Amino acid sequence: MDDSQHDDWTPDPTEHPTPESRDDIARRRAVEIAQDARFCMLTSASGDGSLHARPMTPQQVTDELEAWFFISRTSEQATDVAERPRVNLSFDGSSDWLSVAGTATLVDDRRLVAEMWNPVVEAWFPDGPQDPDLVLLRVDAVSAEYWKAPGGRAASLLTDVKAEATGGPMRAEQGSVALF
Repeated sequence: MDDSQHDDWTPDPTEHPTPESRDDIARRRAVEIAQDARFCMLTSASGDGSLHARPMTPQQVTDELEAWFFISRTSEQATDVAERPRVNLSFDGSSDWLSVAGTATLVDDRRLVAEMWNPVVEAWFPDGPQDPDLVLLRVDAVSAEYWKAPGGRAASLLTDVKAEATGGPMRAEQGSVALF
């Protein structure tokens, strides 16, 4: 083979797959927890600096850990995030917990509102997706930290009882990832 043939060679990733990095694993697990959660708490800062956590229902969580919510444009929460966009999302799964630090943005896009609309939202916005007070809240993750109890909720409870009885530590998988 002459040298020109070597210049075009690239390794086949199926021949020697690269191991998944710790960040890749942490990112994947964080996304799984967020996408499986039906609710989360969104914490924002008010004008006086006090923190307020409110329950929210994610309408969509992307593979980049971008979370979308419906919100009232005139709400105190919307005012808080518009003026101080640094927020935290706390997700609680069956035996998983996830904390996401991110930046919030109010998005007034009727097409996206219509795409994400579902009948459950009507309880809060009875005028439907055309309600002028209805906007979207997008949270772009900056970092995430998760905890996964091994074996699910029942196993987690047994592990907790065992740790309490023996004085040993509770075992859980923990990971964090910077996404910015």
